[in-house]
Amino acid sequence: MTVKAANQALVRRPHKRSILKDLSRNPWLYLMMIPGLIYFAVFKYLPMWGLIIGFEDYAPYTGPIHSTYFGLYWFKQFFATRMWLTYLGNTLILSFMSIIFTFPAPIILALMLNEIRNMIFKKVSQTLLYMPHFISIVIVVSITYVIFGADGIIYKLTQVLIGHSVDYLGDPGVFRWMIVGQSIWKETGWGTIIFLAALTNVDTQLYEASMIDGANRAQRLWHITLPAIRSTIVLMLVLRMGSVLDTGYEHLILMSNSLNRSVSLTLDVFVYQNGIRGGQYSYTTAVGLMKSLVSVTMVITTNKIAHALGEEGLY
Repeated sequence: MTVKAANQALVRRPHKRSILKDLSRNPWLYLMMIPGLIYFAVFKYLPMWGLIIGFEDYAPYTGPIHSTYFGLYWFKQFFATRMWLTYLGNTLILSFMSIIFTFPAPIILALMLNEIRNMIFKKVSQTLLYMPHFISIVIVVSITYVIFGADGIIYKLTQVLIGHSVDYLGDPGVFRWMIVGQSIWKETGWGTIIFLAALTNVDTQLYEASMIDGANRAQRLWHITLPAIRSTIVLMLVLRMGSVLDTGYEHLILMSNSLNRSVSLTLDVFVYQNGIRGGQYSYTTAVGLMKSLVSVTMVITTNKIAHALGEEGLY
């Protein structure tokens, strides 16, 4: 190591005295960190030791320490089943549909809200758009059944417009679009919070200068607003790729039935059915561990792609 590199390493390494000095200057900031650190330690990191049951024949009455070691048996068992491609395929299709249609929705809505000049109308609109986030998914599914069911207004309106009925709740081809549509309606408004906060950092002088140069609203949006929040968009996309295999089981189980089951079976549904209901804890832990490894890989890969494109990424 050269002298210059050594000096740079010393500069980067925080000195113990400087940390203590900063602690004495900002004690309340460090105290505010304690609840968050406790939460992550207790609910995120401490449960990780339970992953060992994915390599055992776990029995609740013996515990993970005294259970029989099975190695990679459960991983091989999963890939030996004929249904694993169906579970994985349904998960990937639904997840990428969500990324393509659900992820851009808050960005588009935030840009639209940012163009509203009447502040009273803007705040009322934001409040109304936030409300669906606080509605339980059970209520959302119930509303869907009322509207799109055999006696629903959309079902009857479809019959009038196209001359025949559409089984919105049972048709496998419609099922995924129903799931994505419900997610957009429920979470888009809440997702605008981050992007609206990023839009507040855009320098208004850039808009004024562009208006003097004759730029219209679309040109200001494309050349000023979007580049200003590009780093936020990339960051949120990297984080979203970390949950590429997470589709949630509550939503899918509530919407699934005997007619659309061929497309509603995902990895999360598999874990729920075999783990919570079937009691195969080791089997489903192994599947969950595989999901986590894929998620970490996707985050690292997406972050490297972001760096290659000149963005900061997550780290």
